[in-house]
Amino acid sequence: MSYVSGFADVGIRDRPHVGGKGGSLGELLRASIPVPPGFIVRTGAFERFLETVETGWPVRARIASLRAGDLSAVRACCATVRRRLEEAPLPSELVEQIEHAYAQLCGSQGVPLAVRSSATTEDAADASFAGLQDTYLSVLDLEETLRKVRSCWASLYSVESVSYRRERNLPEQGVAMAVVVQAMVDARTAGVMFTRSPTTGDRSVITIEAAWGLGSSVVGGEVTPDRFVLGKITGEITVREISDKVIRHAPAAGGGIETVPVEEAFRRAPCLSDEELQTLRLIARKVERHYGYPQDIEWAVERSSGEVLLLQSRPETVWGSKESSLIASAAENPFTHVMSIFGGRK
Repeated sequence: MSYVSGFADVGIRDRPHVGGKGGSLGELLRASIPVPPGFIVRTGAFERFLETVETGWPVRARIASLRAGDLSAVRACCATVRRRLEEAPLPSELVEQIEHAYAQLCGSQGVPLAVRSSATTEDAADASFAGLQDTYLSVLDLEETLRKVRSCWASLYSVESVSYRRERNLPEQGVAMAVVVQAMVDARTAGVMFTRSPTTGDRSVITIEAAWGLGSSVVGGEVTPDRFVLGKITGEITVREISDKVIRHAPAAGGGIETVPVEEAFRRAPCLSDEELQTLRLIARKVERHYGYPQDIEWAVERSSGEVLLLQSRPETVWGSKESSLIASAAENPFTHVMSIFGGRK
């Protein structure tokens, strides 16, 4: 069985096997939109790994037995599950396939990697599980990559993720985790953009939020980003809010990321040029056209080349869910509604 896939081999229809992030990255490549190179550890690898763990301890049955409101029981169970998963050895066939994909991606010298959870239940059009599972940045070697893959699988059983599933009564048997392993972008600037206004739902604009360094500072809310609003068609910049960007996230020498101060000269300077804003706008339009509905997109500008790379694109869910809600239930007889109006008049 193949437990690893390249981005070019998958698309959004493969979400059950590669998760939301994995399917999105493959889909972006199909739309000729550049993404950092990498590979996906498929859900079959998670199933194979969980099978070995469940030989002596039924993980899914324990989770399914939890009551949504019993937070103390959820915490205790999650702590036990995560410990067991992070300590369990990986089956040899999984290690071999991940090692092979790692060698193809990194070569003999190695490159810093992002190891990112890609759950099958995340980034769907009718729900957002974003942020409930873990991502690890600037992973520096094969052994650490293997550990972080296992940690991503374990994060499927975080208190937040399990509580979310139990509150919505989602069957545990259908929940699985893929993992995206991807070359880190040496980001000069990074952030998010929405192909509709996140505050008003206006579909005629693109909203871009950006900061210096890695996008984790924006996604994690640790810095107030610059904010721009552009006309989707015209490109007119109608909002230009430049913040005081005190810190940025950068790769740490020993792996992981660190928070460093932004030099005084750059703190209040815009982190995107007008040309880069227009490039992002055109990419956002292309992504939205490809999917056919509004998107929430993570992106980065590579420091040396200035190339814009997309890290993820997911359906925008806040306004999409509002629009999908019925204002009123359809009456069995359409004349009932009309007669109720006139019948109420005196």
